Amino acid sequence: MEGRTIVVESIYNADTKTLWRALTKKEEMKHWYFDLAEFKATIGFTFEFMGGPEDGAQYKHVCEITEVVTEAKLSYRWKYQGYEGKSFVTFELFPENPGTRLKLTHQGIDTFPATNPDFAIHNFEQGWNHILKTALKDYLDNK
Repeated sequence: MEGRTIVVESIYNADTKTLWRALTKKEEMKHWYFDLAEFKATIGFTFEFMGGPEDGAQYKHVCEITEVVTEAKLSYRWKYQGYEGKSFVTFELFPENPGTRLKLTHQGIDTFPATNPDFAIHNFEQGWNHILKTALKDYLDNK
């Protein structure tokens, strides 16, 4: 598997406070991300969710918050229960005129088993682009 870092950037017609709430409030996250049982933007907080290809295997994602800078940065460790490897996801917010630019960085994907095609880098690229440029954008535009 390639040892690349995924970076996805998008500008939203929302201020940093509104975008931060969408990234950190479980009631809002379920509309564009995953329906989490619980979520707190607190270092050390662990959350889990199921996800995978619509017509394929579902994987238990186990994540732990590693960095929080309110309305600016959120990072967490991302791994899969029962599989080797761990990666890191970071959301960074930058005020733009008008709106806010969001930069997502996902590192460490190459640590997941290369023998599992679901963990191929292009699947993560496709997933993050859909989540941020379609689902989150639509959520914020229709709020």
